[in-house]
Amino acid sequence: MQTETSPEIQSIENLRVATQNLREQISRRIVGQTAVVDEILISLLARGNCLIVGVPGLAKTLLIRTLAEILDLRFNRIQFTPDLMPSDITGTEIIEENPVTHERSFVFIPGPLFAQVILADEINRTPPKTQAALLEAMQEQHVTVAGKTYLLEQPFFVLATQNPIEQEGTYPLPEAQLDRFMFSLKLGYPSFEEEVEILKTTTVDETAELQKVMGAQELIDYQKVIRKIPVPPSVAEYAVRLVQATRPEPKAIPPLAAVHRYIRWGAGPRASQYLALAGKVLAVLDGRYNVAVEDIQRAAYPVLRHRIISNYHAEADKLTTDDLIQRLIAAI
Repeated sequence: MQTETSPEIQSIENLRVATQNLREQISRRIVGQTAVVDEILISLLARGNCLIVGVPGLAKTLLIRTLAEILDLRFNRIQFTPDLMPSDITGTEIIEENPVTHERSFVFIPGPLFAQVILADEINRTPPKTQAALLEAMQEQHVTVAGKTYLLEQPFFVLATQNPIEQEGTYPLPEAQLDRFMFSLKLGYPSFEEEVEILKTTTVDETAELQKVMGAQELIDYQKVIRKIPVPPSVAEYAVRLVQATRPEPKAIPPLAAVHRYIRWGAGPRASQYLALAGKVLAVLDGRYNVAVEDIQRAAYPVLRHRIISNYHAEADKLTTDDLIQRLIAAI
């Protein structure tokens, strides 16, 4: 006797196959960086945005353009510079004359934000006013120009980059704006073998042909499926305990107090929400239909990395934010 598969379970199985196909297509152009690719896919399925920190020349633009191509989404790259104004990215109104009636009226000309996948290159090189215009689009899914609101096409995904080395002439994102990003990803140098492969594949006149894996509507449908995955109460409580453990308290238990001496400021409630959403995606990609504590722990690093502000004690003891997250997980 053959049992029928529910639409939700079938959608989850289809999503697992599609995600594997996405990885395979990306690997045809991108050598290595498997962890970063997986984390970008997780944030995309969870309707989140990413901040990626890495030095120039690590194929960030190629990676995001490749992802947009195989998802059949419109892609724009914006190079942020100190003289970039909000209207340069959102669009502006111009006066246009009707050729028949010769009447003049304002017409809105959309800016580069009107795409579905945006690479905001070196976001910390542009002034806060322009950063705020991008963050409004990320948070509200629309832009406001001359008092009018214009909706952005869905799905809408922003990947912003920062150069960790060059800090002169930059405008670092404040903590409140960093909190708008679901993930903070660290893009490292390739291994020796990977760099040899990069050299071979990028110094010839051939480009790997890619196949489209899914379209915009399919992606939106999969994002809705992710939201239906349940989070058990015990796992939800664990996520909240982990986030609250990042906040220094004078009466903390000894294991936490040992970590709190290195923390100046902890994560807010948005971190708990993103931990749950990332946990849902991880569970689905592992073939499970509810979230486990292990999923929360795996998501903790990219979710909390930019939300924990360390102090001079951590710098003196050469402890990174990832080191503090590892100690918090052990203490919890």
